Amino acid sequence: MPSMPLEERTLGRTGLRVARLGIAASYGVPAAAVERAFERGVNYLYWGSLRRAAFAQALRNLAPRRGRFVLVVESYSRFPSLLRLSLERALRHLRMDHADILLLGLWNKPVSGRILDASRALRDRGLVRFLGVSTHHRPLVPQLAAQPDLDVFHFRYNAAHPGAEADIFPHLPAARPGMVSFTATSWGQLLKPSRIPRGERVPTASDCYRFVLARPEVDVCLTGPANAAQMDEALLALQLGPMNPEELAWMRRVGAAVSGKAK
Repeated sequence: MPSMPLEERTLGRTGLRVARLGIAASYGVPAAAVERAFERGVNYLYWGSLRRAAFAQALRNLAPRRGRFVLVVESYSRFPSLLRLSLERALRHLRMDHADILLLGLWNKPVSGRILDASRALRDRGLVRFLGVSTHHRPLVPQLAAQPDLDVFHFRYNAAHPGAEADIFPHLPAARPGMVSFTATSWGQLLKPSRIPRGERVPTASDCYRFVLARPEVDVCLTGPANAAQMDEALLALQLGPMNPEELAWMRRVGAAVSGKAK
């Protein structure tokens, strides 16, 4: 596959420059594959809920170029002291002095004031630059998007679960936050031949990423590669670019069948 420059954009009001694909730590992608993707421009690196040794090694190997990637550290802590310890432990393990984004994980209601205060304190210490929230409750995103302290949101969006098109995208403020989508393959459901209607082509992972990237509101589509081949499949999405109208219509038919909402 020839190397090509990858599309970059600004991650909402953070001002951070990112490629439109990100990589999650949870699925086992080898360090060399992460580093190869970084050389191709993929720089949104997400140290999330499951933290694999190979991903940590990739981050350490990339440390001399720390200014060129965006490090996201997630914490599910609901207690301020544990939030601080969680972030400090992650940074020590990665041998980093700061994260670009502290992602407050799995908030399906407004973030508690105590957690926000603790997050601001970590930012004031220089341990993080920006704060974000991950949620499965889509209406929460526009509700919180105008808060000055919350600059990045992670949310579900794929062909089987396109509800962000109604619940999030039309309701974002003009100075919008960074928007990062996850589970583009609907936890692999969009890739299973048994779930696809007869006569329709079975999507690949790169098809799923391209569907997401067709939305201009999405700054970064997270990928979860488990091996080098899956990393290459993800990079193919950036080479091919967003889907055309015919491809989008096909993916919507497939997504409706997978979600059980086909007419």
